[in-house]
Amino acid sequence: MQAILVATEVEERHLLNHVLQRTGFRVSLAPSLEEALERWPERPADMLVLAQPGSGEEEAVPVGRVRGVTPAPVIFICDGVSELEHAALLERGVDLVVTRPYSSRLLIARTRALLRRAGGVPVFTLPTLQGGGLSVDPASRTVQRTDGASRRLTQLEFRLLYALMLHRDQVVPTDTIVEQVWGYTGDGNRDLVRGLVSRLRSKVEPDPAQPQHVETLPGVGYRFLTEPGPVEDGTSPGTSS
Repeated sequence: MQAILVATEVEERHLLNHVLQRTGFRVSLAPSLEEALERWPERPADMLVLAQPGSGEEEAVPVGRVRGVTPAPVIFICDGVSELEHAALLERGVDLVVTRPYSSRLLIARTRALLRRAGGVPVFTLPTLQGGGLSVDPASRTVQRTDGASRRLTQLEFRLLYALMLHRDQVVPTDTIVEQVWGYTGDGNRDLVRGLVSRLRSKVEPDPAQPQHVETLPGVGYRFLTEPGPVEDGTSPGTSS
C-alpha cells in the first residue's frame, strides 16, 4: 500500500512517516497538497495524510480538490477544530480528523480501522458488466466500445461508470453518486460530479459533445442508457458536462 504524506513540520513528518510505515504503508513525501494532487494520476496512493499547521478552518482545507482526483481515505491533522468545523470537514469528504496532541499508538489503530472500512469489495471480484454497446472489465479498469476502442479508466471514472451501469436505465441522483463514488454522504457536490461525468464521456462516448450513453437529467442526476442514442446532456449545444 502507498500513502502520500504532506506535513510541513519536520518532527511531525518523521512521526507520521513512522506511524504510516507501522500501519503497512510505503510512504511518499510531498512538499504541498498541490504537488501531491498533480502527480496523483501517475503515482496514485491508497491514503492521503495532510498535517496542517494551525487550526482546521473549513475554508483552509481544499477537500473538493482532493475528491476531484481520488476517493482514497484522507486523514487531516490540525491543532484544533470546533464541533461545527469538524462536522463540516467530515461531510465534505475528510475521513478522519485528528487534533494535536495525539497518540501515535491510537493513530496507528485508527488508521488500520479506517483502512478496514475503506477496503470495500476488491475490484477483481466484481463481474464484467455489459450494456449499451459497452463492456467494462473491473480487473483491468478498462471499457471496450462497439467501435473496438479500449480505454483505461481512472478509479473515479470506473466507480462512476460501474455505479451507473448497475442501475442501467434508472436515474441515479447526484447525492447517491457522491456516496457511491467518493464514499461519503452529505450535500452532493454537483460540480465535482459534473466534471467526472465529462471526463468519463471523453472515454466512453464516440462523440463526447453528442453523448449517447450517459444522460444528464438537470437538477436530478444521471442515467446510463442500454439503448444508445442522442441524449440530453443538460448543457447548451457543444458542451458535455
